[in-house]
Amino acid sequence: MQKLIEGIHRFQRNLFSQNQRLFETLVDGQTPLALFITCSDSRIDPNWLTQTKPGELFIQRTAGNIVPPYGAVMGGEAATIEYAVSALKVKDIIICGHSHCGAMSGLLDQASIEKMPAVKAYLDHAEATRRIVEENYTHISDPEKRLTLTVEENVLVQLENLRTHPTVAAALSRNDLKLHGWVYKFETGDVFAFDPDKTQFLPVEDVERPQTQSDLSLPAI
Repeated sequence: MQKLIEGIHRFQRNLFSQNQRLFETLVDGQTPLALFITCSDSRIDPNWLTQTKPGELFIQRTAGNIVPPYGAVMGGEAATIEYAVSALKVKDIIICGHSHCGAMSGLLDQASIEKMPAVKAYLDHAEATRRIVEENYTHISDPEKRLTLTVEENVLVQLENLRTHPTVAAALSRNDLKLHGWVYKFETGDVFAFDPDKTQFLPVEDVERPQTQSDLSLPAI
């Protein structure tokens, strides 16, 4: 706890004083660039990862970056998604999994979470992930590789769950919203994004290429 208190003091003395104008402007409201859904794991920091400032990311953190299907749990997850899309008008939603995810390890090894009933019940929202890995990847026996592909498959499953939320479905139908699936390898700093055309995770810079003025000026085909 002492480390946390000392951190607050350093923040107030240094970071806040140097960025006071930024924090003052946030009083007027927020216009985040995206809703960033990721795991509760302490090893991933969305703002560090994306180098964003306060007010630029609307963040939702859950075990295993899980998004329960709409109606399954009318709690904080659904409310956060609804508010981000309906009230804040975010244009992008990112679901970001990460390497060495404890939730995904528990999903693969149900015995390890037997004495954590709340965790086990929450991971039911990733049951499709478990079945995909169990039935379609029998040829992968290496534990590390199985965990990696579980993390990747879970991002895709949670994107499908996200589409069941009415506000998301409506915004997608108007082309007002884009969904992105990422995986962060925290031990190397690499980020991979799912490329729907190539149906695989590739380096994020190869998939999420920013639109340039030259792209906008290309003639329609």
